[in-house]
Amino acid sequence: MTRISGSTRKQQGITLFGLIVVLAVLGCIGVLVAKVTPTTIEYFSIKKAIAAARTSGTTVQEIQNAFNKQAEVGYIDAISGKDLEITKNGDDIQISFAYQKKIPLVGPVSLLIDYAGSTAKS
Repeated sequence: MTRISGSTRKQQGITLFGLIVVLAVLGCIGVLVAKVTPTTIEYFSIKKAIAAARTSGTTVQEIQNAFNKQAEVGYIDAISGKDLEITKNGDDIQISFAYQKKIPLVGPVSLLIDYAGSTAKS
C-alpha cells in the first residue's frame, strides 16, 4: 500500500502561453531598440561634430563647412551645415540644431523622435 502524504507540492514555472507572450514582448522591444539605436548614435555624432566645428571656425560659413566635413566623415545624413543655427554673443559662438527622425515600425505605424542639441552650457 502506498501512502499519500498530507502536503502536496504545487508545480512551479511558466506555461507555454506565458512563455510565448514574454518572448513576443521581448521581441518587440528588441526590434524597437534595433531601429532606434542608429538614430541615437547619429544624434551623438552630430553633437560631437558641432563641438568640433565650433572650435575650427570663426565665421558662419567656416563653421558650416567644418560641420559638413565632419558630417561626411561621421556618416551624418539627418542635417547639414545649413540647418545649424549659429549665434554669436560677443566672442562666444553658440551652435544649435533641431530635427525630427521618423522611424517606420509596422505598416502605417511609425515612431517620431525630436532631436535637439546645442553647444551652450546648460
